Parts: sequence; C-alpha cells; structure tokens
Amino acid sequence: MDSLSPPAETADQIVKRAGSNLAFALALLDRDRRADMRVFYAFCRVVDDLADEPAIPIEERRAGLQRWKEIIRGTEEPVAYGLELEFVALCHRRALKQDDLIDIIEGVEMDLSPREIATEEELRDYCYHVASAVGLVSIEIFGYEKPETRDYAEQLGYALQWTNILRDVGEDAEEGRVFLPNETLQRHGLSREEILSRTPDQSAFLAIATEHAARARSFYDAAEQALPEADRSSMRSAELMKRIYSGILTKMEADEFRVFQTRYRLSKGRMITEFLKAKLFS
Repeated sequence: MDSLSPPAETADQIVKRAGSNLAFALALLDRDRRADMRVFYAFCRVVDDLADEPAIPIEERRAGLQRWKEIIRGTEEPVAYGLELEFVALCHRRALKQDDLIDIIEGVEMDLSPREIATEEELRDYCYHVASAVGLVSIEIFGYEKPETRDYAEQLGYALQWTNILRDVGEDAEEGRVFLPNETLQRHGLSREEILSRTPDQSAFLAIATEHAARARSFYDAAEQALPEADRSSMRSAELMKRIYSGILTKMEADEFRVFQTRYRLSKGRMITEFLKAKLFS
C-alpha cells in the first residue's frame, strides 16, 4: 500500500495528486462539508487505486483493503497519521454508516481480478457497491432531512455509473474489461471478445448502447422523482454531477455512441453553465 499512498499522506495531498474535477462540484458546499468530502474522496481514491494497481501482488492488495475494513469497524489500532487519522475523525464527526463504507470496499474488491458480468441484475449490484454506496455516504456529509433522499442517492448512483460504463467501453476493453452484461450482448448477437477487439458490429453495438442509455435515463428519472423538495438545496453538488453526466449521455446519444473512437466530456463553457445552474437555481 505504501507505493500507492504513503500512510502519512493527507487527504489534501491525495486529492491534489489525483487531479480530479471534484473541486468543481464541491465548490457548492460550505467550507466544513467541502473539507469533509475531500477526506471521503481521498479514501475512495486510495481504496480504488489499491484494487487497480497491478504492480502490487493481489494478496497484498486484499490485505490493504482488509485493513481499511478494520479501520471502518474500529478494530485496527493504531491508525496511521494522515488520511487514516483524518478518515476515522470524519466517520465519528458525521456518524457515517459502517455498512455503506464496507459496501464501497466490497465494490472495489470486485475489480481485483477480471470478472464477467452475466446479467443486468449483477451489473446493478456492482453499481450499487461502487457508486450508490458512495452517494449514500456523501449525503450524510451533505446533510438531509427526508429518508427518501437515500433512495435519491441510490438511484443517482446507478445513473452515474451506468453512464460511466457506456462512456468507458472502449477504454475498459483496452484493459481487458467488459462491464456490459453477457445476457445483453448475447441478445443482440455480440460476444465479450468482439467488445474486447474494439471492432464490434456497429448496428448491434448501437442497439446495445441505445438500450443501456435508456436504462440510465430511467435511473436519472427515478432520482429526480425521489428527491424531496426539502433536500434539493443540500443536494446541489449531487445535482451538478447529475447535470454533467446526463449531458455526457446526451452527447453520446447524439453521436451514436462512438465510444471506441471518442472520449466524451462537456466543454469548459458548458461545465461553468451547469455549475451556475446548480448554484443559483437548485
């Protein structure tokens, strides 16, 4: 684990090194919540990097993730200065739910070795762990009043990760990964090998991508319906992410999902526009 993130490294150092667009979304939060989200993001970044780092033997990666589980459960003593100490303080300060945090660890553990996703239900379970659980922890930091907001976070997590999976089909294939379910591929006459080759039949892939995008849209709609008006303001950062990723999905749809040739993103001007909408009108 030391080669990924030295124990003494702080959350701010990790976030700065990651070069994420996180600061853009978190600028909508007050100072204390923004600082807490940086600690949480650093935790997510470290465990995700740990699961994905091929230079570290898999058993060492498993041990590193197990250590984080014990930190979450409060059975790992002592914790290291830096992120680990900051993370433990965050868990106590915001009364973060252990089950949600363990779900995140179990999600990255799913990526320790190549895996095939057989059904859409398996994909949904994967997305719950790697995205919805992240959202469920995030809203504890954002603050909310209504229990329905947890359903909002879950549905939005599915929507964002479904969009990510579609956007990253080409890049994942380069790494030997396919997250589209086998049952979906087979229903349209494609195989994992054809996706991995990055040259699948265009009409068949377009049909799959269109179906996958429609499912993502259903999750965005479900999130919108679940968000109580009382919590709309506190969810401004989440709503900004929803606008950004929904916009990326729209770009892919308009371009007929050329995900093997294009890395889809929004322009800086569009990003600023969405930020202002979230800040002024959410």
